[in-house]
Amino acid sequence: MNDDLLFLSAIDAASLIRRRKLSPVEYVDAVLAAIARAQPTLNAFVTVMAEPARASARAAEAAVADGAALGPLHGVPVSIKDLIDVAGVRTTHGSHIFADHVAAADGVAPARLKAAGAIIIGKTTTPEFGHKGLTDSPLQGITRNPWALDRTPGGSSGGAAAAVAAGLGPLAVGTDGAGSIRGPAASCGIVGLKPTLGAVPMETASDVFANNAYAGPMTRTVADAALMLSAMVGPDERDPWSLANPGLRPITPLLAGQRLAGIRIGYIEKMANTQVDDEVRTNTQAALAALAALGAEIEPVSEAIDWIEYEGRVLYQSAIAAKMLPRFPQWRDKMDKSLITFAEWGMGFSMTDVRNAEYARTNLFQAMQRLFKRFDFLVSPTTARTALDATFDATQQVIINNQPCGLTRQSWTAYQYPFNLTGHPAISVPSGWARDGLPTALQIVGRWWADADVLRVAALFEQACPWADRRPAL
Repeated sequence: MNDDLLFLSAIDAASLIRRRKLSPVEYVDAVLAAIARAQPTLNAFVTVMAEPARASARAAEAAVADGAALGPLHGVPVSIKDLIDVAGVRTTHGSHIFADHVAAADGVAPARLKAAGAIIIGKTTTPEFGHKGLTDSPLQGITRNPWALDRTPGGSSGGAAAAVAAGLGPLAVGTDGAGSIRGPAASCGIVGLKPTLGAVPMETASDVFANNAYAGPMTRTVADAALMLSAMVGPDERDPWSLANPGLRPITPLLAGQRLAGIRIGYIEKMANTQVDDEVRTNTQAALAALAALGAEIEPVSEAIDWIEYEGRVLYQSAIAAKMLPRFPQWRDKMDKSLITFAEWGMGFSMTDVRNAEYARTNLFQAMQRLFKRFDFLVSPTTARTALDATFDATQQVIINNQPCGLTRQSWTAYQYPFNLTGHPAISVPSGWARDGLPTALQIVGRWWADADVLRVAALFEQACPWADRRPAL
């Protein structure tokens, strides 16, 4: 019964709590006990907020008993990635630099989830400043994948993904600067949504106008992701993209039923990557067949598209250089070696390189807009292979089909970063499992503000090809 409780969906848990069939206190205690058991193995949490969570659970239980108005996530545990502030709790960014930094106030996403009744149980691990697609850091060590402990859960929201996959709370907030929600979701067999730019405010971005980072839900089911997103969306005066938010569009009428008849889907097998693992391709083709069986019209995207991998890297690594180089004199010997390398690579780019990369971002956005005149959705694998080794060096080449294929963004995670740059909503959902016991995943991308449509297609796919009943054996 404990395992069944741990793997309840958030929607089911909230319903049971409202009907007084599940005690928030017992629920939170079960999750905290599971975290304590798993932490030595997975290392998914930086801080476990045991006593504040228990106090919130007692208050939640009293509110139910008193017949008070309850939020949609009342009494449901949620974890927050350690790049986002929670008042009174350390936000370390996975770095010795901020090892003792205590946040003064909640970030937007935690504040809104609390207002919806959720109970924050802790902060999850991230690589230093979220700089790579694996989750390990000099401060916190290695976080491991619950499906195979020698593999990474992905990054940089790896702790969040590992926690959700292992039943350590049904909900987690991740962030995504170049795929950091979708990659871990794919690696751990869960759902991860990067919303439309501005749907969930990112008030902490260094350059809010040129922002390409997002906060979003990480869950085991699509319905939970939809519920969680609904609690986080809306404008905030500190984020100009959110101020232009017209609100998420209602579901397209064609998606209101149980079929995808009349829906046009463009399939992209490769982006900046040259290789796709054979099992990833097989599982992706099976996913496409399932979508076609639901009535969708699926067509390969034949256009030659410049996925601006180089220009995206210019933007990414030059930003790391600007942030990290001033810290080198005091902190270099305590920083992640790959972060140092990325910063040094970033210094090699000129101002002309940076400006040309910004122009290329516009070109990529407009290329995607042209595709969305013909297609309702774009789909692709989320990753080009299953999870890398937990100790993989992010400055080295990834091997796929026995071939070296370049850095992670040129190979393993090539499908993810483009939509950080263009702002379109993109979700990762499991597409199957490979022979190594690790999950593969499908990415579904929609038009701006069509997050509800993306979630609806994902939900219909989940109904046809369910995955939430699978649990890792820790």
